[in-house]
Amino acid sequence: MPDLIPAMAPKPDTTDTDSQPAPDREPGVARRRAAPSKASAEELASYVLRPAVDDQGNDLAALTELDQGLDEHGQPQSLAVIKERALTLYLNDQEIVTMMTIGDHPKDLARGYLLNQNMLGADDDITDIDYDDDLQVVVVRTRHQVNYLEKLKKKTLTSGCAQGTAFGDMMERFDQVRLDPGVRLRTSELAPLLSLINRTPSLYLAAGAIHGCVLAAGARPLVYMEDVGRHNAVDKIAGFAHRQGLSLRDKVFFTTGRLTSEMVIKTVQMEIPILVSRSGFTQWGVELARQAGLTLIGRAKGRRFTLMAGEERLIFDSQASDLGD
Repeated sequence: MPDLIPAMAPKPDTTDTDSQPAPDREPGVARRRAAPSKASAEELASYVLRPAVDDQGNDLAALTELDQGLDEHGQPQSLAVIKERALTLYLNDQEIVTMMTIGDHPKDLARGYLLNQNMLGADDDITDIDYDDDLQVVVVRTRHQVNYLEKLKKKTLTSGCAQGTAFGDMMERFDQVRLDPGVRLRTSELAPLLSLINRTPSLYLAAGAIHGCVLAAGARPLVYMEDVGRHNAVDKIAGFAHRQGLSLRDKVFFTTGRLTSEMVIKTVQMEIPILVSRSGFTQWGVELARQAGLTLIGRAKGRRFTLMAGEERLIFDSQASDLGD
């Protein structure tokens, strides 16, 4: 297995950063997301894979489009908007699903989707993955036929963005997973991790209207994926990790999305023991996390957070004076 890791109770917050009004500005000047301080080249070297934008957010031609609108003063305004593409996934000769996606990492998305839907097992032999950019089709080929028809019969759509999940066999797999009880995360590691994620050049900072997920080892982010649906971003990371033979059993997973039942199920299926989000929880998400022994941390912003499950993995080593007001 390759070593890809470089050496080296708050008030409810319902803030939606995409819906907040911009500060006062001159008419006709495009809104810009408040930019945090830039991550240094040394900090960014922690990543194995991160969004394909430079530190100015300019390398966006393939994933965004410059469009025109009017601001609140009726003045022309230019801004970057995220492109969406319909990607159709085939498993051997069977059409499985059409997903709305930004179009990057289609092979990892296809692999991860099939793994997280339990249409493929971790040991199934994938012989090839073909992607046609013109047709927007990706075909995953396996050495042996898989029982995907039975999976499709059990499909139950959930509340997730862009695409739902087929429950069915997912819950059977969920009950079989045993997360590593020995993994630990220090509270003093959490704030630096969140800070670096927020300062990493991304489509979110350049255009908004997108979700992000990050795979981390302690305070070190390793893989950062984005997409219009948070579950697509999760599946891309799952596919990348499977392709690289990367163990996830000691990792931390961060998502910008809500901590729903589906997000918890996917994290457990990937055998990741710690899930963190800047957003809030659903009741079933919390219940399933406790059932699986998953450490569930939400409303994580700056040095503040709420821990709802798996407290045994968290080491509270931050000083009260570090938390501020």
